[in-house]
Amino acid sequence: MIFMLTAVIVLAVIALIAAVVLFVVSKKFAVEEDPRIGRVQEVLPGANCGGCGFAGCSGLATALVAGADKGSIEGMSCPVGGPTVMGQVADLLGMAIEASDPKVAVVRCNGGCESRPRVAEYDGLHTCAAMNATGAGETACGYGCLGCGDCAAACQFGGLRMNEETGLPEVDEDVCTACGACVKVCPRHIIELRKKGPKNRRVFVSCVNKDKGAVARKACQAACIGCGKCQKVCKFDAITVVNNISYIDDSKCRLCTQCVDACPTHAIVKVHFPIKRNVVKLEEEKEEQA
Repeated sequence: MIFMLTAVIVLAVIALIAAVVLFVVSKKFAVEEDPRIGRVQEVLPGANCGGCGFAGCSGLATALVAGADKGSIEGMSCPVGGPTVMGQVADLLGMAIEASDPKVAVVRCNGGCESRPRVAEYDGLHTCAAMNATGAGETACGYGCLGCGDCAAACQFGGLRMNEETGLPEVDEDVCTACGACVKVCPRHIIELRKKGPKNRRVFVSCVNKDKGAVARKACQAACIGCGKCQKVCKFDAITVVNNISYIDDSKCRLCTQCVDACPTHAIVKVHFPIKRNVVKLEEEKEEQA
C-alpha cells in the first residue's frame, strides 16, 4: 500500500514539474500573432480555394498584413471576394489598391463531338489526368478537351458543368469567381482566366492546337490553322501567331470583332455581342426556305 502511494505521489510531482516547465517554455518562446491577421481573415470569404496563390484565406491574410507593413499589397487579391472584399481589406490595413478588371474562366476548345469525331475508345480511370497520361485521348486532337470533367469537379462553386451533347465544359459566368481551380486542374491547359470585358463582351481564340494547319484541321474542323488572317486585320496589335496558333491579348483587344469575321475556321469566338441584322435576316430566309 505504501509503495502504491509513493508511486502515485512521485508521478504527481513529475507531472507537476513537467507542467510548470511546459508553461514557462510556452511563455518564453510564444509567438504573438498580429491581431490584424485575424481581422483580415474575418473579412475574407473563407472559401480556401487557393485562387489567390496562397494556402487558403489564412495564408492570404498573413501575406496582406506583411505586405501592408512593407508599404504595398499590390499583386495580392481574393478572386472570390473581388473588389468589394479587397476594398474592405485595404481600408482595414490603411492601404490603397488599384481597381482590377473582373475576370472569368473561358474554355479554349471549340471542338465538340461534331467537329472532332472519336477515333479511339478509352477504357480506364475516367479522369482527364489519367486519360491525358495515356496519350492523345479519344480523338485525333492531342491538345483539345478530354471531356472527363476534372474542371467541373474541381470547381467548388458550381461554376462549371459538362455539356453532354458537345462533351465540353461550360462556364456559368454568374457563378464563376475566377478562382483558377479549373485552370490548375486541366492537363491540357485549355481553360484560361480572361477579362470579362465591357458589358461582358470578349473575344478569344477557342483553340490551343499547335499542329500545322492541315494536321490541325484534319483532327478538328474548328481548329485554328495559324493562317494569320486574324493578325493581319487587327489594327490594335492584339493578336500574335506563335507555334501555329493565334492568341488575342485581352489588354490590347478593342472588341472590333474583325478577327472573328476573318477566321476561316471560326476558331475565334465572340461572347455577348448583339447579333447583326443581316445575320438575322439570313437565318430567317433559311427557315422560310426550309
